[in-house]
Order: sequence, then structure tokens, then C-alpha cells
Amino acid sequence: MKILVTGGAGFIGGNFVQHMLHNHPEHSILCIDALTYAGNIETLATVIDNTRFKFIKADISDRELIYQVFEKESLDIVVNFAAESHVDRSIENPQIFLQTNVMGTQVLLDACRNYGIKRYHQVSTDEVYGDLPLDNPNLFFTETSSLHASSPYAASKAAADLLCGAYQRTYGLPITISRCSNNYGPYQFPEKLIPLMITNAVAEKELPVYGNGENIRDWLYVEDHCIAIDLILQNGEIGQVYNIGGHNEMRNIDIVKIILSILGKPETLITYVKDRKGHDLRYAIDPTFIHDQLGWLPTTKFEQGIQKTISWYLNNSKWWKNILDGSYQKSYETYMSYMKKTVRKA
Repeated sequence: MKILVTGGAGFIGGNFVQHMLHNHPEHSILCIDALTYAGNIETLATVIDNTRFKFIKADISDRELIYQVFEKESLDIVVNFAAESHVDRSIENPQIFLQTNVMGTQVLLDACRNYGIKRYHQVSTDEVYGDLPLDNPNLFFTETSSLHASSPYAASKAAADLLCGAYQRTYGLPITISRCSNNYGPYQFPEKLIPLMITNAVAEKELPVYGNGENIRDWLYVEDHCIAIDLILQNGEIGQVYNIGGHNEMRNIDIVKIILSILGKPETLITYVKDRKGHDLRYAIDPTFIHDQLGWLPTTKFEQGIQKTISWYLNNSKWWKNILDGSYQKSYETYMSYMKKTVRKA
């Protein structure tokens, strides 16, 4: 099988590429990424030389280019991770989120229709459900929960999900959708909560916490997420939505304090900042359905996952320091130069 992974130079997509190449020698991976600010070719450094891997720089909303890729590559499966995903950025500039997350998804769906793709999987988010109250810990998002997006980012992902459902019903496209809780782990862009707190703490900079830090998120280690998507591709039911949750609910402030404790840094580094507009209170996913149908449950407890994550950032400081100083954006030119030399040698 040849699998197209869009957004594969991003956090979750990059981990998924590595997971599939490591665990499925029968598959080859074509990775597409526009390499906007959150895409980093260095995330794929461990697989660049793999003969079953190929990278193409492309924007999923570029219809002509995407069709050319589908025409040339004879793809079997598409897994769409490509998305603008930072809530704060969506509040400042919603348009780019609609362009990538909605129009880009439509381009991919149309390409799948035209070129007979065997399976299209849309990677979505629990944020499409809105939020849950803090005072009722027995409430969880399920696959039948109503969509009630709070931010432009969440609205764009909800729109993409609805579009996928419409294409499945109207055109009979073989589509599945997964909605995950907050991911963490290696290669996450430093603007996100956990890597931001780790990198700031290492540098002994202030750790900015929104509001009072009471907001709750359900944390999912990225490798567990990759395993779940892998199972959906193998055995998932066409037209079905699968919620992928971590069973690791934590307050933001507690996350920050745990990171400081592990790194041996003082809590005086914490600074409270003005709360985000429309800040969701609590996310929590019930993963019962995917467990019953596909046998999946998260295996990484937060205590283990955060230790592994911190260790990865400590051992791979060059990766995130290149992002912080902006030099990572030159990595694609270096990669292309390397590939040209490799081709000439062959």
C-alpha cells in the first residue's frame, strides 16, 4: 500500500510517519507538507533516507498541484493531518484556518473521488465538541456529542468533519474520522503548552499560564494516538467517527508544576496572564467505543509520558532551538540540496 500522509512534517503527522515506517514494512509513505511555520523537515530526519519514504512540499489547498501528485503517485490511502491548529493564531487570523482546514480538505476529498482512493482518514480534534463544565467530572465527549466549536480553529475542524461526512454519504467515499484529545510528546512545536513550558523552564524564562490555570485537558501521548489511527485504517468502519482519548485529565497549572518539579526549577517562574478569548473550560473524551470496536486503549500514563517527553526535549535541544531562532526554516533548502546530490550519485 502507498499511503499519503498530509501534514507529515508536523507534530502528530511526523510521529505517525515514523510509526508506520517502523511497524509496517509492507507500506510506503508519501509525505506532503506546506512547511509553514509549524512544519519542520527536521522532524523527518530519521526517515529521510528510508527507501519507502518520499517527501513533497505542497499546500493541500493547491488543487492543481495536489491533483498532479495523485495522478503520478497511484495512492491507496490518504491520512490528513494537515491543519492550522493553534487556537490563539486562529483568533488573530481566522482566514488561513478556513483556507487550509476546510478548503484544503475539500481539495483532498475531490482528489480522492477522482483517483479512486481506497480509504480517506480525517484527523480531527475534541475541540469540535466545545467544552465541558469543571464541576461535573462524570461528563465526557462521545461520538454522538453535538458539535459546538468555541474558536475559529475548532469551527474550521468541525466544518471539515461535516464535509467529510457529506462526501461519504453523497459520493460513497470510504471515509473515517478520528477526534483526539490534547497530544503531547516528541517533536511538538514549542508554542504549545507542554513544550513551551519545558523550553522556557530550561532557559529559566517566565512560564505564562492563562487565567488561573484551572482549565482541564485530557492528555494523550502521541504514540498512543498513532497506534489508534493505525488500527482505524486496518479495521475501522467506513463512515464512522472514533474518539481517541488519553484518560489523563489534568489542570493546566498542575502540568506546569509537574514540569518544573521534574526539571528542578522554582514555581516562581510561573506568571499568570490574561485569559484566552472564549477559553474552553474542560475537554474529556470517552474512548469506550474505539476500545469496544477495535480493542484500543491508551497505554501511556501521564506520569510516564511526561518524563519521556521532557527527556526527549532535553536530549534534542538542537531541534527546538533551531525553531526558536528561526534557522529550521532553512532546513528544506538543505534537504533539497542533499536530495539532488543523492540523485546525481545514483
